[in-house]
Amino acid sequence: MTRVGLTTERLVRAGAELADEIGFEHATPAELARRFGVKTASLYSHVRNAHDLKTRIALLALEELADLASTAVAGRAGKDALTAFANVYRDYALAHPGRFEAARFRLDPETAAAGAGVRHARMMRAILRGYDLAEPRQTHAVRLLGSVFSGYVGLESAGGFDHSAPDSQESWTEILNALDALLRTWPTDS
Repeated sequence: MTRVGLTTERLVRAGAELADEIGFEHATPAELARRFGVKTASLYSHVRNAHDLKTRIALLALEELADLASTAVAGRAGKDALTAFANVYRDYALAHPGRFEAARFRLDPETAAAGAGVRHARMMRAILRGYDLAEPRQTHAVRLLGSVFSGYVGLESAGGFDHSAPDSQESWTEILNALDALLRTWPTDS
């Protein structure tokens, strides 16, 4: 620890907060050092470099999101589970835009396999079991849902729906209803 009480955990949390304030790409060791009033070099006893910091912020965001999603879907099935899961992603992205961006940061395979992203995949597959989708359709559905959630939230966060009716919440509800209908009637032949 340095004289300002820096720890790896404190830096990562501060980096996550910084990402939410000014964007994930700007959450750098240099910016954190400025915020803590220390030289950038003093951070390198806690994080190796900018990539290590970003990786740690991504892992934190994935863990937070997995914890929230796990709580939200507990005891739910089918459309209720799908809606709860989707709403957690949307709410998290709107409340923590930098962390949500960090959750999509490309991780090396070993780090990804040890992180909470695995929990996200398991939850999504558990939800899809309620729709009776077998492989490879289940994988296609996971990719579709991830794309829809990420894409919608990205457009909404960027203000893409601010100047048209209906309200984005109404569209979100309609999209979740349509996804539920699609999943219940997914084609069985290619």
